[in-house]
Amino acid sequence: MFTPQGPTFRELAVQALSSVERGYDLLAPKFDRTPFRTPDSVLTPVARALRDLGPYGDGLDLCCGTGAGLGVLREVCAGRTVGVDFSAGMLGVAREGEPAASYVRADALALPFGPVFDLVVSFGAFGHFLPGQYPDLFTQVRQVLRVGGQFAFPLPAPAPPGSPAYWTTLGFDTVMRVRNALWRPPFVMYYRPFRLGDVRRELAAAGFDVALRALPELGERPDGSPRCRLVVATRRS
Repeated sequence: MFTPQGPTFRELAVQALSSVERGYDLLAPKFDRTPFRTPDSVLTPVARALRDLGPYGDGLDLCCGTGAGLGVLREVCAGRTVGVDFSAGMLGVAREGEPAASYVRADALALPFGPVFDLVVSFGAFGHFLPGQYPDLFTQVRQVLRVGGQFAFPLPAPAPPGSPAYWTTLGFDTVMRVRNALWRPPFVMYYRPFRLGDVRRELAAAGFDVALRALPELGERPDGSPRCRLVVATRRS
């Protein structure tokens, strides 16, 4: 799973026993050499879909990490691009890779912007939010979008029960729940709770119209449904 230049088992263990913020500060220098970085095989189809929907003016990468999604914004936004994250370490790495973007250290649940963006994207960050936080998270996104602005993110289909991916995510989430029951501070990272039905309902309640776009480059499931969709939520008013 990891390249020789990636984090060691000991480094990952220290990260996992830290807070989320401290853990990502520690992991930041080697994050792009782990499977946790959103791969180009996902970023490229998302950029293609957004080009079809755009053009956009100003864009925000929510929970930008080391900045993988900022390249997507650079492709589809004619205005400024901004990355926001609460890890100073991750922002430092992002700044090296995308120096033309602007960066703000902030909590996604307390964004320091008014309605100044036309597009907000996010990649791989929703596992850091508990289901009870979705209303606050989506309300924050709505408040930083102009009317008619869009919030877009890829959402993979759930792994089929009994598949290797199913057992992997179930095992990971179980380990994290045990860890958080026994150790403080908690490290919130769960793969399974962020489900399409719940997400659509909470986005609608926060003031979005929600549409789905297949990402055909990422393939189909045995029943013919997409393996991954792009969720596109448009601010109503």
